[in-house]
Amino acid sequence: MSILTPVLALIIWTLVIWVWMYATRIPAMKKANVNPQTALHAGALSILPTNARVVADNYNHLLEQPVIFYALIFYTHLVGASDPLSIWLAWSYVGLRTAHSFAQIVLKKVMVRFSLFVASTIPLFVIAIRNLVTLIG
Repeated sequence: MSILTPVLALIIWTLVIWVWMYATRIPAMKKANVNPQTALHAGALSILPTNARVVADNYNHLLEQPVIFYALIFYTHLVGASDPLSIWLAWSYVGLRTAHSFAQIVLKKVMVRFSLFVASTIPLFVIAIRNLVTLIG
């Protein structure tokens, strides 16, 4: 299996969250009689209920730290440093980020979400360090 497959999986997951975001946000905006133009300024939709806001927050989170994941995986692939451990680490990152999404959107438990965020960062460090060792080794 290619190390690029987890990248595709996380991209697909991000698109699922995008659909989920608008499936909750648009009805919430209609219910609250919010004019879409109100969304021109950041934070203007803070009047929406939590169930609509947490999905949008998670979508934003999937466009933040995963940028490091994408860069690391592409680097790993391009320099030929992909091996079974790297692939496993990439899949573990995707699994932990998916769990992070559920913790944020469904459970709404900050400490669970934070723990998953920290746990998901560990594979990034390991992949980066392994690439560095390969580079200087």
